[in-house]
Amino acid sequence: MNLLMVLGIFAVGIVAGLRTFTPLAIVCWAAHFGWLNLTDSRLSILASPVAIGIASLLAFGELIADKLPKTPSRISAGPLMARVFSGAFAASAVAIGMHHPIMLAIILGVAGALAGAFGGYYLRRSLTKGYNLPDIIVALSEDLVAVGGGFFLVRQMLLA
Repeated sequence: MNLLMVLGIFAVGIVAGLRTFTPLAIVCWAAHFGWLNLTDSRLSILASPVAIGIASLLAFGELIADKLPKTPSRISAGPLMARVFSGAFAASAVAIGMHHPIMLAIILGVAGALAGAFGGYYLRRSLTKGYNLPDIIVALSEDLVAVGGGFFLVRQMLLA
């Protein structure tokens, strides 16, 4: 696995740290579009319309839930563990589809998810409290980075 691939898989984990279900939706869509070949793996189901629908609904629901005042912090135990699992799962799916070592991808996905969760939390807090930016603007910008950046990253990495 070359350095660019290592950084790309780490970045998939960062996306999981920002938005838990976005990497799953991206992996499902990437498999559906043929960018990621999961055909002969146990993860081939991710390209199915049912998996795409469920993952997309979960990702969309999270984009809405993130803006609600009662949503728990991403760095509290439950949400953080979900992000770590998501980062590990999405990174392993990318590794399987590209025939790269799965354990290294899992480690990179977990590390990226932790970096994304804590980095995103403290950056968002800094922008809203330190610079008095409205939370909704910061949150929507974060959505754009997670969804748009995630799709762009995965597409570029898989088509390179």
